[in-house]
Amino acid sequence: MSVERPLPDPADTAAGQVVQAPAGPLVLGGDLGGTSTRIVIADSEGNVVGRGAAAGGNPTSHPASAAANFGQALHIAVTGLDPATVRAAVVGMAGGVALARPDVAAQFEAAWTGAGLTVPPRYIGDLEVAFASGTPEPDGTVLIAGTGSNAGLMRNHELVRMAGGHGWLLGDDGSGFWLGREAVRSALKTLDLREPLGPLGQSVVLAILPERTAESIAQGEGYDTLRDDLVRTVNGRPPVMLAELAPAVIAAYAAGDETAQALVKRAAELLTETAARLQTTSDTGPMVLAGSVAGESSPVGQLIRKFFDGDVRTARDGVSGATWLALDRLDPALATEQTHSRLVLS
Repeated sequence: MSVERPLPDPADTAAGQVVQAPAGPLVLGGDLGGTSTRIVIADSEGNVVGRGAAAGGNPTSHPASAAANFGQALHIAVTGLDPATVRAAVVGMAGGVALARPDVAAQFEAAWTGAGLTVPPRYIGDLEVAFASGTPEPDGTVLIAGTGSNAGLMRNHELVRMAGGHGWLLGDDGSGFWLGREAVRSALKTLDLREPLGPLGQSVVLAILPERTAESIAQGEGYDTLRDDLVRTVNGRPPVMLAELAPAVIAAYAAGDETAQALVKRAAELLTETAARLQTTSDTGPMVLAGSVAGESSPVGQLIRKFFDGDVRTARDGVSGATWLALDRLDPALATEQTHSRLVLS
C-alpha cells in the first residue's frame, strides 16, 4: 500500500538533495537541450527525490561537452541516493541521432555508468518528451519552437511522423534562430538602402556590436562600415547564436516596431504551417506547444494559439515528461494522470 507524502519543494532538491528516503524502485527522466541539461529522479508515485542540472549541449555538434554536462547533471541528481535503485530511465534530447556514432555513444555511456547507474537508459527525441510533458494523452500533435523548430505526430506516446526539424541551414522556420536571422537581414537591408535603423535594427546592432553607442547608430553614421562589421561579426560566430536576438524581436514587437510585428506574425504562420503538414481530419488529440518562442507569454505563441482550433496545451518542462515516460517504462499502471500532474507541478 502506498503512503501519501507531501510534494518536495523544488528548491530543496535543486542540488540533488534528497527530501525523504525513497522506498521502492526509482525512475529517472532527462531532458538534454541546447541551453540546459536537466535530470529528475522520482519514486513510483511521481514524487521527485533528486534533481540535477548543468549546461546544455547538442551531441551532434558538441558531443564531448554534451556528454560531460550530462554526466555532471546525473552526478548531482543521484547525490544521496543509491543509483542501483533506478530501475527505468528515459532521456530526451535534440540531436540524439548522433548516438548512432560509436564514439559519441561511448562518451554518453561513460557519463551514465560514471554516475553509478546500472539500468540501460532509453534515449528518445525532444518531440516525444515535449508531448508527454504537455499531456498524458497517448495521441496528438506536438510543435516545438525554441532555438530551432519542429513538429511531430504522436501515436501511443511515440513519434510516427515529423515535419520540420531540418536544422538552421535548411529550416527551423519560425524559431528563435529564424527570428534572429531575419532581424539581422532586415537591418542589413536598411543599411544597404542607407536609411535610418528603426528600434529593432538598433537593438540588433547593439546586441551584436556592443562597442557601438545608441547615439551613433541613431545618427546613421557610417552605413557601409556598420554593415560590414555586422556581416563580419555574425559570420564569425556559431550560427545558432542568432537565436539570442529573439528576445530583441519580442521586445521591439511589444514596443510597436513594424518590422518586429511583421516578423512575429510570419513566424507564427510558418510554425502553424509546419504543424499543419501532419494534421489529418481524423486527429482528435491535443496540440502541445513547447519552447520559449511558442510559450504562452510569447506573441508568437499567442498567435499560434489563435490559429489552431481545438485543444491546445503547453509543455512547460520537458524533463517531467521524460520522467513520466520512465514510470510507464517501469510499469504502465504507474503512468496515470495523477502521477503526470504531480511531476509537472513539482
